[in-house]
Amino acid sequence: MNEKFSKFLKQNLPSVSSFHPHYNDALSCMLLAGGKHFRASLLLGVVDALSAELTDDAMRVALAVELMHTYSLIHDDLPAMDDSALRRGEPTIHKRYDEVTAILAGDALNTHAFYEISRSNFSAEIRIQCVEILSQNAGVSGMVLGQAIDCFFENKKLELDELKFLHIHKTAKLIAASLKIGALIAGCDSQKCDKIYELGLKLGLAFQIHDDLLDATATSDEAGKPTKNDESKNSFTNLLGIDGARSERDVLIKDIQNECKGLNSGVLQVINELINKHLKG
Repeated sequence: MNEKFSKFLKQNLPSVSSFHPHYNDALSCMLLAGGKHFRASLLLGVVDALSAELTDDAMRVALAVELMHTYSLIHDDLPAMDDSALRRGEPTIHKRYDEVTAILAGDALNTHAFYEISRSNFSAEIRIQCVEILSQNAGVSGMVLGQAIDCFFENKKLELDELKFLHIHKTAKLIAASLKIGALIAGCDSQKCDKIYELGLKLGLAFQIHDDLLDATATSDEAGKPTKNDESKNSFTNLLGIDGARSERDVLIKDIQNECKGLNSGVLQVINELINKHLKG
């Protein structure tokens, strides 16, 4: 599935005719730099498990989620935020070009995500619901709120509940939205969509804890981005230590796997495969 999505991504990169010397490259370079496509894989995996005949049509909505996620990374790397020089093993856009280019590329990918949903081969009702879920979880009450808290409280210690609130919004909500959109496209009722969304929040939190562990223990080459970079930030490893963060992640993974038992076996397989691939070690 990941290979199929990667091919679709490369065939549908945002591009426009103009005389700007590097505008198109700035839009596509982070998309082409690799990445796990974790959110797109969740969305497509759920659709494929429940309504495989809709998987090809869901590619464009999965692309929208990937565009939204990539915009957030581009802006997160800016000097005003994390000031990172490396992402996915490549120079960040503000290093490759300049801050203006990075800001505008992020803005463009954000809005282009909704354009891609509008072009998807689903009913108007489904497309509107996809827009609602993505905007709600990426915007004012989701990812942007988490980023605002993260930046404001840098160098100010948060309690565990506050740290979870931060990362549920900054990271987990977009992951949960990916699962919910997949369930929606596959024809699940609102109760099932909400259940898989709640599961996604736990999965997203486990994903963030694992990312904090990577930052604390991996080399920059292994992680594809600067590590040991969160020493002044509110991370799970800073608050709980390496062992405590690992334990917190593993408890979440057990909870997720237990709660998955009531789901379709194909969905369970998708989630377990992604856990084994991305959240172990």
